[in-house]
Amino acid sequence: MMMVRKSKGLGERHQKILEFIESYQREHKHPPSIREIGEHCDISSTSVVNYYLDQLEKAGHIERDRKISRGMRLTNASPFGDMMRVPVLGVIQAGEPIPIPPSDFNSFTADDSVEIATSLMPAREKGRDLFALQVQGDSMIDAMINDGDIVILKPAQEARNGEMVAVWLSDKNETTLKYFYKEKDGYRLQPANPTMKPILVKKSEPLEIKGKVVMVIRKVDRYMA
Repeated sequence: MMMVRKSKGLGERHQKILEFIESYQREHKHPPSIREIGEHCDISSTSVVNYYLDQLEKAGHIERDRKISRGMRLTNASPFGDMMRVPVLGVIQAGEPIPIPPSDFNSFTADDSVEIATSLMPAREKGRDLFALQVQGDSMIDAMINDGDIVILKPAQEARNGEMVAVWLSDKNETTLKYFYKEKDGYRLQPANPTMKPILVKKSEPLEIKGKVVMVIRKVDRYMA
């Protein structure tokens, strides 16, 4: 799960306090006390804790109400609860293969990822290694997937009939997002657009399933479908 974003200009102790406030709030459903922050962050003086909290407040990272006990909150805390970060590995389009997501995602940056509230994720997908691709084209428009949307996928090499998959067709040098159907003589990759014909792939032709779609992030408002 993702912790508080590291912010430019914050020292290590500032960041440690922010992360502790978030983790404590998530576990106990209320903010920590000044003394609890000091104990966790190895600060013996409550005055010093208050000094750091004042700095974080002035920088806009927290809000404080000194009239009540534990009167603080993170200003960038998500209203959806825990967040997870998913790497965006590229655009699903003709010309380049979709990279298989690595088992360790430490190499991707915030600029190459999207954040998803875990509360909005399908329960069976929580904790999985997921990856994302930006859609180009309108072949899945009737499935409410439009040009510019982002699809969240779980790595997969096989699929059942009717599942939406990302496929690499090496002999055609193209990637595609389609409904998958296994037929007698091969495979049918069905678009969700009545103006487009399915892609028919013979059993003798190469076809690599790279992932199954588990969620769509809309282009307009970026809320979960």
